[in-house]
Amino acid sequence: MASARPLPWGGTAGTTSSATATARWSSGRPLTHSCRLDSLLSATDTSTSMIAGQSQNVMLRGIWWPTPRRSRRGSRRWRITSTARGSSSGSTPTPGSRPAPRCSPGPSATRSRTPRPSRHGEDHVICDVFIGITQGVDYLKYDNCNNGDLKPLERYPEMSRALMKVGRPIYFSLCEWGDMHPAKWGAAYGNSWRTTNDIADTWDSMIATADQNEVWAEYARPGGWNDPDMLEVGNGGMTNSEYVVHFSLWAISKAPLIIGCDVRHMSQETYDILANKEVIAVNQDPLGVPGKKVRMEGSSEIWAAPLSEYRTAVVLLNRHAKDQATITAHWDDIGLPAGTPVEATDLWLHETVDATFTDTMSFDVAPHSCRMFVLKPNIHIR
Repeated sequence: MASARPLPWGGTAGTTSSATATARWSSGRPLTHSCRLDSLLSATDTSTSMIAGQSQNVMLRGIWWPTPRRSRRGSRRWRITSTARGSSSGSTPTPGSRPAPRCSPGPSATRSRTPRPSRHGEDHVICDVFIGITQGVDYLKYDNCNNGDLKPLERYPEMSRALMKVGRPIYFSLCEWGDMHPAKWGAAYGNSWRTTNDIADTWDSMIATADQNEVWAEYARPGGWNDPDMLEVGNGGMTNSEYVVHFSLWAISKAPLIIGCDVRHMSQETYDILANKEVIAVNQDPLGVPGKKVRMEGSSEIWAAPLSEYRTAVVLLNRHAKDQATITAHWDDIGLPAGTPVEATDLWLHETVDATFTDTMSFDVAPHSCRMFVLKPNIHIR
């Protein structure tokens, strides 16, 4: 158990400028079957203390308590305040009636367990609600559930305009699961957009999600990010090595890092993955260029991303379930000039490799595992 120790997460999360991908904890997975207020408060307090004391990075996903009253303009009144001992949270409620299972569902809200779900075509009501938000909500994940005939390019611009009128930064996460290729248009309306369907806590789902997200790498940049869904690290469906792969690929892809496990009960191994400062630094690098696959040979892959200060992040990935692989990264694949000497820092061993590499570097990689490095030119660059 590592719940008393802080995670080095913070930075620009929760701002509409979104210079780097957001980093948060979500209640969506660990509290799926529990909406008890004491559970929410316990998990929120724990995550607040862990995420470098920055409670704005805590997101209570899908927990909204509506009241049956409406304003004079006809919009539903929602009781929304901050818990976490008075701090600003992603989406935090006060108890009233029963909660809905999604952050903000579509206009029909047929999945909602609220007393008065909105009628089809009433997205303007939802917009009215959020125009009035002033009490600490700084993150909205807007799902596309039960949308009837409304198209994403109708719904999301409307909500985006409403949020811009609130008068303070709110991170807007679009979630229509990549159906209408939001990577092509999402940056005009939000800070991130889901490129994939919901992830599951299995190797096959995780690796397929990474593949699907990587297709859209060229569309992500500072201000707007591809979102392959939350992290499953710590939920128990994969091995520790597979979770290392999971975190490494999300980090190099500059994906939002949304912790999806119950942080009150995480193991030391889970903590060590989520608290890896070097890997988080790759994700939060100010250059903001997502990594891509640059070479694939059988079950072996090389992912690379340029970083600030002339550095390069590299992931050597072995997708094979049983066999170890020797994987070689070539400079012409990862974007380094031929003959450039580099020093390599192993981000999971937390050490600089005792060698200087020129043109290539090779490492053995265990099955369903990866090695992750930052390469720094060992020359003076003017």
